[in-house]
Amino acid sequence: MIEREGTEILKNTIVEAMLERKAGEIKVLNIKKLEQSIADYFIICHCNSTTQVDAVADFIERETRSILHERPIHKEGKENSHWILLDYGDIVVHIFLEEYRQFYKIESLWADAEIELINEE
Repeated sequence: MIEREGTEILKNTIVEAMLERKAGEIKVLNIKKLEQSIADYFIICHCNSTTQVDAVADFIERETRSILHERPIHKEGKENSHWILLDYGDIVVHIFLEEYRQFYKIESLWADAEIELINEE
């Protein structure tokens, strides 16, 4: 139970960090019940520039480290900032440049997931 609570707190911290940095179309995909699931959640957003992609990723890392003492197990994409992936084990974060999100459409790969669209207001 405590582990599950920790995952929920981490999920909420990541979403709040995305909102704080004005990330677009934030979606939380609950994939824990899917047969081939590699995590509990995918959290996906997009940004309008590589600078914003970097800023969102950096802020997520800063917030999760300072608030929860969590660091990503693995990260990819910092070289070009078109698509940054932060792997927290139970949660995998995808921060896209908008056109890359449209091209890869990873939400469609997990069509059976429960999807929550985060209201940006």
